[in-house]
Amino acid sequence: MATNLILGTVLLLCLIAVAWPFLFYPLLLRALPTVPEAPVDGPPPTASLLFCAYNEAGAMPEKLANLAMLKQRHPALEILAFDDGSSDGTGDLIAAQGDLVTLLRGPGRSGKAYGMKQLAARARGEVLIFTDANVLLDGEAVERLLARYADSEVGGVLGSLYYIGAEDSATASVGSLYWRIEERLKDEESRTGNVLGADGSIFSIRRSLYPDFPDSVLDDLTVSMAVVFAGKRLVKAKDVIARERLVTARKDEYRRKVRIAARAWHTHAHLRPQLQRMAAVDRFKYASRKIVRWFGGLFILVGAVAAGALAMRMSPSLYLAGALCVALLLWIGVRAKSGPFAALVDVLIAYAATLQGVAKAMTGRTVTVWNPAQSR
Repeated sequence: MATNLILGTVLLLCLIAVAWPFLFYPLLLRALPTVPEAPVDGPPPTASLLFCAYNEAGAMPEKLANLAMLKQRHPALEILAFDDGSSDGTGDLIAAQGDLVTLLRGPGRSGKAYGMKQLAARARGEVLIFTDANVLLDGEAVERLLARYADSEVGGVLGSLYYIGAEDSATASVGSLYWRIEERLKDEESRTGNVLGADGSIFSIRRSLYPDFPDSVLDDLTVSMAVVFAGKRLVKAKDVIARERLVTARKDEYRRKVRIAARAWHTHAHLRPQLQRMAAVDRFKYASRKIVRWFGGLFILVGAVAAGALAMRMSPSLYLAGALCVALLLWIGVRAKSGPFAALVDVLIAYAATLQGVAKAMTGRTVTVWNPAQSR
């Protein structure tokens, strides 16, 4: 009886841990008070828009047209790009638009963190706007983003990412659902004080807050968290819209998540001393949205073992029936291209990839360079 109680408790705790970032944490966030912003009158700050590219020739025509539209609306906007040793002519496409974009060419494969540092060192704007080579910004994005800096306590502003192509595959559908949840969590975090970290699709900081960091870290997380460490607010603007096409192939998404998780955990280790000095509410947010999620795969694995052991103790027939049922569902999901079973498999794959990336980083390995997904 005692063993059954222990197994049941372990299973319950694992279920709570897996659900925590998506169910319990959002509920607790909604109970926190709103921290208002205090804008003042004055001209908007000047801005520089930065992005890195590697073998993005297919995305460049649309990207450059998008940048031209933004430049027309904001003639003073400085635009800088870093080409990380592309072999498909990406750098040449950007260089051909020299009156629009200032191009820096890397010495070879150096990685995004290295490239962004080079761009930030060259930028002259009071606000640095970071985006990706395959991301398109809505026409009003820049002015709406800069407007949030009217509050002197705001040190960084995130935008909202809208994914395109959610209907193209189960992998894309799961990715879209995950990101919609992520966007809502960031909205609530912003309302209650600080968002705990940005992704590279669209975010910005005051240039004076740009930190120094090694090339091996996840620059999006490192740079955005520098705002919080400096005692300023990192907020999210719902009306600053960026758009990006989803990854549709499982193998591409798996590799992408392994890479991001490895670099995120490596970055976490690098930032640990500063993270420990954050306010209690920010430490709670960081642990809930990041650390608990990074180990979601482990919680699923431990919970599955506990459930299997509990079923075996109750009835070997129950254990066998449950195991066969799970195996059948996974087999159907692996073969299916859409539907709930395919989505279930993609969720499990995402957790497995994240756990693999974290384990990789814990052994001292990380990923510096990146390759664009071919299935976008």
